[in-house]
Amino acid sequence: MLLRGGVLADGTRADVRVDGDRIGHVGPDLPVDGSDVVDADGLLVLPGFVDAHSHADAGVLDPDVQAALTHQGVTTVVLGQDGVSFAPSPPGSGATAYAERYFAAINGSHPAFRGGSVADLLSTYDRAATVHTAYLVPHGTLRYAVMGADDRPARPDEVAGMVRLLEQGLDDGARGMSTGLEYAPASSADRAEFVALCEVLARRDRPHVSHMRGYEDRAPAALAELLDLARATGVGTHVSHFHGPAERLGPLVDDALAEGLDLTFDSYPYLRGATILALAALPDWLPLADADRTLALLADPAVRSRLPARDEVWPRVTLSWVPGASWAEGLPLLEYAARVEMTPADAALHLLVTTNLQVGCVFEQPPTNSDDSLRTLLRHPAHCAGSDGIFRGGHPHPRGWGTFARLLGRHVRELGDWDWPTAVQHLSTTAARRFGLHDRGTVAPGHRADLVLVDPATVTDHATYDDPRRTATGVHAVLVDGVPALRDGRLTGALPGRAVR
Repeated sequence: MLLRGGVLADGTRADVRVDGDRIGHVGPDLPVDGSDVVDADGLLVLPGFVDAHSHADAGVLDPDVQAALTHQGVTTVVLGQDGVSFAPSPPGSGATAYAERYFAAINGSHPAFRGGSVADLLSTYDRAATVHTAYLVPHGTLRYAVMGADDRPARPDEVAGMVRLLEQGLDDGARGMSTGLEYAPASSADRAEFVALCEVLARRDRPHVSHMRGYEDRAPAALAELLDLARATGVGTHVSHFHGPAERLGPLVDDALAEGLDLTFDSYPYLRGATILALAALPDWLPLADADRTLALLADPAVRSRLPARDEVWPRVTLSWVPGASWAEGLPLLEYAARVEMTPADAALHLLVTTNLQVGCVFEQPPTNSDDSLRTLLRHPAHCAGSDGIFRGGHPHPRGWGTFARLLGRHVRELGDWDWPTAVQHLSTTAARRFGLHDRGTVAPGHRADLVLVDPATVTDHATYDDPRRTATGVHAVLVDGVPALRDGRLTGALPGRAVR
């Protein structure tokens, strides 16, 4: 295949020849030689985009999610985020069931995988999606596999069990380990447990990727915890959805880099987030990793009387996924409470109890996370793009459908936060290096033929908070392993994606 007459990110006009799953040649006026020719005149030829943080662990097998990703030019997604996903789940551990129940509103349920190793999970992705899948061993699932939902520090023998499972997951092809330090049961882990696991990662040159123990006003202390682990073990560190405030967090990142620490982070270009309602509504002294035990406690009036009011939270919450009550999806919590004639706190608790804690929500971030703060962090050289895409529910966050197109259309073309070569760094190269995808991230001979043809004048996002499932436009073609998954702006039906090992 020959991509004819395109322009590289640096402005150089060049043809790109694809030989099998690799880039064969890059240069002007390459001979056609009977190749299938794709007209790239007026289009940018860019390396496929790497979504550094995605919750498409089940959704990547869904044609609608595949369309959302491919129309943005995404060719690789990094799964296993926030410490919770489907594997490893040794026989009898129940770890997959825990992950599917706890993160029902985030990851959903895998259509085929019911437990097993990381290798077993990765095999379900081969040639089943339009994009490649990279996987992080999720620490919460790892911990549950060894010690169940116990909310306590691990014993040395339990830490040793986690180390063995982590090593096996890395042998199976995982690109690192993720932690979700606000989520149960990882929130009960102590420093010794993390040091032991991060030492494994450091020896393998694989990163520790973390949803920190807190954001907003707690972010500086939470980042300090990660940097302490980096100093103690030498592990490379990547912070998930690092969204400010930039004036406080940017200097901390600069200081860490000046110290010689290996630190990167991802973020998305929106001022609202998304999570499970249980995290926003319930205190961490409840055993949230054990849904049945938590529900039993919530049935006790004495326990309910101890729940915090959270009056400052409810005006910021919109319901995104409500099993059994799709009519409520898209409603602000305050409006839902008015319709069911309850206080916001009682309405939130009612939703959680009647759905077995499986409610998703979109939430407004505080005013400290402004557009200026967002743009400042986007421009930081340690940044790479991660959509944090959640695809579950009737009214999800639009970031899964719009992040990469929004970055190109708004932040490159309209605002000038990046030029096109810098955009490639943030959307592809930095993440490829971070996760050890050494044959991706640049348009160069010998590299994997994951390529995107973008119209720089028209690429844009259309997904909004009111209409979040609208696909992006302006990406004309996407090649994954040299196979067109998108051509002339339309999906081809090909499923060339493979699990990265």
